[in-house]
Amino acid sequence: MQADSLVLGAGIVGVSVAIHLAQRGRTVVLVDRRPPGSETSFGNAGLIQREGVHPHAFPLELGRLLNYSRNRSTDMHYHVGALPRLLPFLARYWWASWPKRYRRIAELYAPLIAHSIAEHDSLIRAAGAEDLIVKQGWYLLYRTAKARDKGFAEADAVARDFGVNSARLDSAQIAAVEPALTASLSGALHWTDPWAIRDPGALVTAYFRLFRKLGGSFVEADATRIEAGAAGGWRLRATDGVVEAREAVIALGPWADTVTRRLGYRLPLAVKRGYHMNYRQPEGTPLTHWVLDAEPGYLLAPMARGIRLTTGAEFAARDAAPTPVQIDRDEKIARGLVPLGDRLDAEPWMGARPCTPDMMPIIGPAPRHKDLWFAFGHAHHGMTLGPVTGRLLAEQMTGEKPFVAPEAFFARRFP
Repeated sequence: MQADSLVLGAGIVGVSVAIHLAQRGRTVVLVDRRPPGSETSFGNAGLIQREGVHPHAFPLELGRLLNYSRNRSTDMHYHVGALPRLLPFLARYWWASWPKRYRRIAELYAPLIAHSIAEHDSLIRAAGAEDLIVKQGWYLLYRTAKARDKGFAEADAVARDFGVNSARLDSAQIAAVEPALTASLSGALHWTDPWAIRDPGALVTAYFRLFRKLGGSFVEADATRIEAGAAGGWRLRATDGVVEAREAVIALGPWADTVTRRLGYRLPLAVKRGYHMNYRQPEGTPLTHWVLDAEPGYLLAPMARGIRLTTGAEFAARDAAPTPVQIDRDEKIARGLVPLGDRLDAEPWMGARPCTPDMMPIIGPAPRHKDLWFAFGHAHHGMTLGPVTGRLLAEQMTGEKPFVAPEAFFARRFP
């Protein structure tokens, strides 16, 4: 099979890149070992986070760090045996999170987030996937006045600096908005601009159907086996033969370094693993809004299959056996917030978020290979930034003027 472009990885980022290349006249082959949207893009919280201008920073408060060191918290867990290999990454992550550096990162990152709704909307309409989208924002729930006041102040800063809208609710107002909540709360913050997704995996599938409608092809194969062609370009051996293309895009999420290391790159990549479990809606009064219990750090999402509980981060080796202790910890607390029904899954689902230490994705040309492009490292915002990334990379690849300045996201920022 011959093509102009080979896109490796069929998550939300890879599918979005493939669509934008196909819209620009490229013949595109999308490659993955599993059907599109089956990995990390399947199991997320289902939010297009227009408010997410501040990427998740390394905690700097001594009290939080001491609490995390006990490894019993709900929003973070780690594998002790993985720490020696993770320490260089964590040190750079900690360094990038200090206020002056972090403010600069947010300034560079915000333009991507600013276009997240519009770029998704374009693909949603083209894919006919409007029924999967809920345009009601989401809620941060506060159990204490201290957390509430801090959250309100942070929202005011986001509104002032980045133009993101929110509304404050007292305990009575949030109870009226979401009668399913049974816990005593001090208030809530309603992020009004974001959109929610009833079924993230189904949205990726709808985008994939759009890609096929544009003439794109899909090959089920091990995308990590890409290699440089003898006469230039790139090739991949699949079950039914060899796929060859002039250019290739690595959009393999947490598996990107499997390829980049083999090609000689030593990019500082790690993963934050996360889990979810689906529950039956409570009898009588269902949960109708996406809500994040701010202090424990888990999110409840009323999706197509019931209520999805998603956890915080787990620092571990990408391929280590699952340790879903956060699900059990969160569920105990969540049942005091919402009367969850029975579990719907035999086991918790686990995915891995691909992360860089400066909290920004890698989008752009490979520094030392012609016609090789990178699109990975989106951490908590892969679903949010998939279509933005697709457009930004396709514009670079086809010689258009990028709609967002791309240089801050190039791989060359890492020596």
